[in-house]
Amino acid sequence: MIDDLAIIAPAFMAGLLVLASHVPLGRRVLERGIIFIDIALAQFASLGVVLAHILHLESAWLTQAGAFAAALIGAALLNLSERRWPELQEAIIGSSFVVTASLAILLLANDPHGGEQLHELLVGQILWSSWTDLLPLAGITLLVLAGWFGFDLQRSRTGFYLLFALAVTMSVQIVGVYLVFASLILPALAVRRLDGRGGLVLGYAVGAMGYGLGLLLSLWFDLPSGALIVCTLAGGTLLLLPLLQRKTAT
Repeated sequence: MIDDLAIIAPAFMAGLLVLASHVPLGRRVLERGIIFIDIALAQFASLGVVLAHILHLESAWLTQAGAFAAALIGAALLNLSERRWPELQEAIIGSSFVVTASLAILLLANDPHGGEQLHELLVGQILWSSWTDLLPLAGITLLVLAGWFGFDLQRSRTGFYLLFALAVTMSVQIVGVYLVFASLILPALAVRRLDGRGGLVLGYAVGAMGYGLGLLLSLWFDLPSGALIVCTLAGGTLLLLPLLQRKTAT
């Protein structure tokens, strides 16, 4: 048991760092009703990773720069579309995801390892995280939290999109597109009836339990960790939602 915990400890810490920025972002996404912005920007960041790979920019920092540049372009486009065509925002977000995903497939079509890379970008490789991998993720998380809570950039539409792009840049490379979406939406959905700090803390708790249980089950049953964590996050949300609905109703 102790050996199992040592194996998943870096992965669990990676999950906590992802949740630290994604839970408050997810709560704001639900408030604004732009549910699929997270998966769209995550896919923009993934496209940046693919472009860095195609151009043989294999340095971790160059890959990171490519992911952030692509996510920033996506954030700027979605910010512009929300300002000019707010009634079409959800359609534009969904279309952006499909187009960027298709571009990534086309770019990797002739790459012998393209299928493997696409799989990693979708479901991630969190179980193989090392303590060294967490350093840039921790730095980005601190920047996002400082901008969100310290400088209150969340109140500005431009600041919101900028923080979003920054948050998904690193997380998508570690946990994948699916888990980025699940980390943003499922804990926030579970506590959507709770306001303030209480809702935020409970959202963090739901996310942490989902990551912890998913990683343990993945290790014990030799199942893909990213997909399993998505399922445990969904299970926690389904258990908590009716309890909170009953509580708020009374």
